[in-house]
Amino acid sequence: MNAFKRLRDAYVIWHANSIHFPEFDSSIIVRKKVTFSGRVQKVGFRLELFTIAQRLKLTGWVKNLEDGSVEAELQGEESKVNFLLKSMKSLKRASVKKCDVINIPISNNGEDLTIVR
Repeated sequence: MNAFKRLRDAYVIWHANSIHFPEFDSSIIVRKKVTFSGRVQKVGFRLELFTIAQRLKLTGWVKNLEDGSVEAELQGEESKVNFLLKSMKSLKRASVKKCDVINIPISNNGEDLTIVR
């Protein structure tokens, strides 16, 4: 199982790094709490979200929930956060059935992006 996970993770990172980003217009800074439901665990979803978000220079965190969904708080330019959400909803390896997004207050603590285990 460990070998399979390493292969999957390598593929996920390669895939996330191969996504072409459009030219983003400058936009306001937002922080959004997002819950993805569907087949989003055990498919590299958190790692993909984390890798793309790092490339976009977003901050926040992402974690699995006990009910099988994935929750994230993402902060950065609104156009980049929206691009990330659209990318995650279109993944073929996962199946996002529902994506709940709530705007929350911006954090000023200068955090990095983290995967919460």
